[in-house]
Amino acid sequence: MDCPACSGPVTLEVGPDQPLSASLTDVLLAADEDECIDVSRNCWNCGWQEIRQIRVESIDTTDGDEVAVKRASLIEEITDELAAIERLATLEDTLAEVRRQQRLEPSTDSTEDGTTE
Repeated sequence: MDCPACSGPVTLEVGPDQPLSASLTDVLLAADEDECIDVSRNCWNCGWQEIRQIRVESIDTTDGDEVAVKRASLIEEITDELAAIERLATLEDTLAEVRRQQRLEPSTDSTEDGTTE
């Protein structure tokens, strides 16, 4: 898009809690119900700016693996929790516990590979 004031190039930024490199599509797909997303278009030549707010009223999905959706949601929740932890020792302890749990889980790879009924 070109700037309506000077026809210069316009940048699109999604925020304010998103990295500068975040695409609008990725932010929309990751949004939760009732979430508001700020989108601004800026011309760095003349200073023109437009800010819009998008509110996600509902989310309807037609296809998808329910387990994969739940897994992705849990991963996002875990990532958010980890990002809020300030103490390095707590993060190290958490990583050690995750690895311990992985060692305790029975391996499903050996039963799924090459088994036919």
